Amino acid sequence: MSAQSSVLNLNAGVAGVHAKRSRVLALVLMLAIAGIFWVDSRYPALMKRYHAGRQVKASGVLTFGTVYAVDRTLPLGRRVWRTTVNWLDANRIGMTFSFLFGPAALTFLATLPRRRAKSRWTNALLGAVAGTPLAVCTNCVAPIARGLFASGMSTESVLATMFASPALNVVVLAMSFALFPVSVALLKLATVLFLIFVFAPMAAPWRKAPSAEFACPIEVPIAETWPQALRSVARSFGRSFWYVFRLAFPLMLLAAVLGALVAELLPAQTIVAAHVTLGGIVLVALVGAFLPVPMAFDVAIAYVAMTRGVPLPYVVTILCTLGIVSVYSLLIIGKAISWRVAAAAYGTVVGLGAVTGVIARGI
Repeated sequence: MSAQSSVLNLNAGVAGVHAKRSRVLALVLMLAIAGIFWVDSRYPALMKRYHAGRQVKASGVLTFGTVYAVDRTLPLGRRVWRTTVNWLDANRIGMTFSFLFGPAALTFLATLPRRRAKSRWTNALLGAVAGTPLAVCTNCVAPIARGLFASGMSTESVLATMFASPALNVVVLAMSFALFPVSVALLKLATVLFLIFVFAPMAAPWRKAPSAEFACPIEVPIAETWPQALRSVARSFGRSFWYVFRLAFPLMLLAAVLGALVAELLPAQTIVAAHVTLGGIVLVALVGAFLPVPMAFDVAIAYVAMTRGVPLPYVVTILCTLGIVSVYSLLIIGKAISWRVAAAAYGTVVGLGAVTGVIARGI
């Protein structure tokens, strides 16, 4: 029996027409991975943070909890090491999910005849719809984005997914409106919507040409059987996993060290002073957009800062920059899409954070 092969690229493949059973199995795999993560881990953890309300706490410089205590009297190298280990431990479940879900999504999308619309804004909307329920932080969404872009999804959809996942989640939004004045929460929401529906479509033409380094073949007989579909999906998932892992895992380790180093070199108390200055707002924005923090950590740390008397402009700047991008997500954007897009994303988040900080001076 003759077989036809689909190569995962920007064009619709033959598999999109014939791979009905492969598509079903790939969809089941993707939903199973997501369902286990959402039900067993992510949403219970988010609801716990939501119900903590005004008692929400963060004991680590980059994490809610710690494996090792980090004392400021320790040498810098030891503090960086301990903060790195704390970060890796805090992200182990989310990263495990992303390293499995990204390849699963890539495998599923290989079976679809179309993976983008003609309109950039429609693509951005599709990305926002896909990213909102994901419930992973800007770090954990990065390997998923690697898989989505390799599948042939548009740049604007990938970027919108990355922005929406950490910031448009319903629990995170509820936390923002519960802990902050409505005007502050709306500022946060406005910056996210700007990134999704203005920045992402505008940045799309800056991407590099699609890479031909990765092909995810879906061998599809004209009369595909279930065993054939199972073997095809298994092979595709294995290739997709290695494609995502070989880049995203080393960059994850690098981002953990870089984030820990910046956090330990510039602790919050040294950059947030009682007297508000434009330079201070910009510095907070630069650091906030760089640090790799977990889901909802931006809301928690901004609220803790507000309760401890940190001026509102700094609080708003933290809220609008921390957690929407990070050194890890920017590294993935740079390697997978374009370094120009990565630099523009970082600059835009910093700029929006600074603007909201200035606006907050009048609130």
